[in-house]
Amino acid sequence: MNRTRLAAVAVALAALSGAGVALVAYLALGSAEGGLGLPRMHGQASWSPGERRAPTFELRDEKGTVVSLQELRGDPVLLTFLDSRCVEQCPIAGRQLGTMLRRMAPADRPTLLIVSVDPAGDTPVSIRHAMATWRLAGPYRWHWLRGTRSELAAVWRDYGITVDSTTSTVMHGLALFLIDGRGFERTGYLFPFLPNFVALDLKTLRERAA
Repeated sequence: MNRTRLAAVAVALAALSGAGVALVAYLALGSAEGGLGLPRMHGQASWSPGERRAPTFELRDEKGTVVSLQELRGDPVLLTFLDSRCVEQCPIAGRQLGTMLRRMAPADRPTLLIVSVDPAGDTPVSIRHAMATWRLAGPYRWHWLRGTRSELAAVWRDYGITVDSTTSTVMHGLALFLIDGRGFERTGYLFPFLPNFVALDLKTLRERAA
């Protein structure tokens, strides 16, 4: 898919998902993987191995443990941005991810990183409630990352996530990024994503790393 068409698709999907212009631009910079006989990933944007280093960050999770993206290298990471008090798209995305991860073979499961988009509202209590209610917690490694607004805003900016909390409702871009074990972004999915394609991409990464 050429970049003009990719940008058009991203804009259309962003209009449906509430993603911001920054996220559309971020994903529109992706390239259509598939050269050298490699199967392409299934997100709205894909990057070849070693092409796009994932921006690193270090935040504390819901338990107060410091989590560094760099220290998670060696295994794939799924990175997304959610609001534990959301009652619209986040619960849907959370349930989809939870169902997908539980159905995957243990060897194919990634580490799940959720970056808060509501620094004031995402508390350990609200996070545990969301993870249980959405059935997103499971037999895999996950962290819901918190921080001050300035700390989180740096991560939002690096991944093209627009967050608008000027009203009583937190509006934000909803995307999912697949990062390989070497710390490179491989594909990005806009909501609504297809869980079967995400699982297939994770399986592909495992097979390539074997």
